[in-house]
Amino acid sequence: MKISCIIVEDEPLAMERAKEYVGKLPYLHLLETFDNGADAMVYLRLHPVQLILLDINIPGISGIQLLETANTRCEVVLITAYEKYALKGYELNVTDYLLKPYTFDRFVQAMDKVQYNLQRQATTAPDYIFIKTSWRLEKVALEDILYIEGRRDYRKVYTQQKQIMTLQPFGWFEQELPPQQICRVHKSYMVAIAKIDSIEKDGILIAGITIPVSETYRKQFYALITRG
Repeated sequence: MKISCIIVEDEPLAMERAKEYVGKLPYLHLLETFDNGADAMVYLRLHPVQLILLDINIPGISGIQLLETANTRCEVVLITAYEKYALKGYELNVTDYLLKPYTFDRFVQAMDKVQYNLQRQATTAPDYIFIKTSWRLEKVALEDILYIEGRRDYRKVYTQQKQIMTLQPFGWFEQELPPQQICRVHKSYMVAIAKIDSIEKDGILIAGITIPVSETYRKQFYALITRG
């Protein structure tokens, strides 16, 4: 399984070290890098990732502030030169804490923890969600979902049996649905990867419908479908 990740680090040498270590592990897929917390926060609002490699002392929004305000449930490995932040990191339930300068062996130990956590989550995650409609909470099996379409204030969930209208925003779906199964591909669409019939340059064919892939989500989408 490929693990999608981002690096948030403002020190050029530390950034290069992190990128080098990520590149040595074939199961890690680096989506983006950031040298400040504000840009990382904007990215995370649109792109769910599985792992953040996060420096604490970064310009603007600190790593701690980013974790406290960003709505993300991914694995987080803190990177810092200061031991004093270790307790705060564990209070925020981070996966591991790397003290600069860290070795490649220590980095691998942290990634082993990330892999373990993600595999455990995959085996214990429910295979259904409850979607709020105008009249009730409707149980929907994840394997039945084909795609989700945004229609102004509403989202329309297309399943193999029926269609469900809901006011639940895309952000809610992205938090509730496992991205390796159902992912965002456009500001107005999420798709079930297993239900894709074919993929063209700018479109995904599912159940006879062509769904666009926007530039914003293209890199993340192709990282998921080419995971090894």
